[in-house]
Amino acid sequence: MADAALHKAPAPRRRAPGTARRSTHALRARVSVALVAVTVLAVLLVPPLVQLDQQAVDLAAKLRPPTWAHPFGTDDVGRDLLLRCVYGLRVSLLVGVAAALTATVLGTAVGATAGAFGGWVDRVVMRLVDTFSSVPHLLLGIFIVAMFRPGVWPVIVSVALTHWLSTARIVRAEVLSLRARPFVDAAVSGGASRRRVTVRHLLPGVLPQAGLAAVLMVPHAMWHESALSFLGLGLPTHTASLGTLVQSARGSLLAGQWWPTLFPGLFLIVPTLAVAGLAGVWRERINPRRRSELML
Repeated sequence: MADAALHKAPAPRRRAPGTARRSTHALRARVSVALVAVTVLAVLLVPPLVQLDQQAVDLAAKLRPPTWAHPFGTDDVGRDLLLRCVYGLRVSLLVGVAAALTATVLGTAVGATAGAFGGWVDRVVMRLVDTFSSVPHLLLGIFIVAMFRPGVWPVIVSVALTHWLSTARIVRAEVLSLRARPFVDAAVSGGASRRRVTVRHLLPGVLPQAGLAAVLMVPHAMWHESALSFLGLGLPTHTASLGTLVQSARGSLLAGQWWPTLFPGLFLIVPTLAVAGLAGVWRERINPRRRSELML
């Protein structure tokens, strides 16, 4: 018995909770980077490498299920669905990135102005932000798009003008936090003007938060564009975007053809999850408290 006890195999070590969290965190970051890289490469390389016209109609091959010749199948007029999805993702990404950058610049300017000036300027600006926030985004976006002819730029303007409010609130809160820091008090005591303090000290401090807001806004803008195009108010029906592809596939789905709806939906969901994963990694890097919680 004693010999058996002496030669007993040591118990396996348990991984610390912090180690498991860090490994999960690293895996999520790698998967997100890989998905974003695949998305960017598909958008950049597939159209020039694949010598096919994404608008070419072949009624003899309409609504064919996925095959080697057409990995995603064909749509209701015989166009290759893989190529259409790539072109649709290209347009949706263009709308999402342009709208996110525009909304971030507008929200940063409004939020920094309100936080830097304070007083009655802050109160007036934030009441205006609250007023705009009381209107549903989609309803306001429909109203803006309805004033223009269908196209890419009206959708970008619509999404940008309805999504800067959250960025303005985030930037204002960060500016108010920075105003209480000792280095800002030292700059003011040294005779620095309000403009110099804002440009040299406050704006650089809010750029990480503004950048994170821009990254998070890209998939949100893509979904907003898809919703407007699905309602027939965004891009023209002949323009390949993820919203127009899903909208044109409604009849096929009711008839039992699932592929014209599934693959554009996946092209919308997968980049959204990838960007959200990267944004989560970014948030944990710029938030030391969150990073310390992950290490526990």
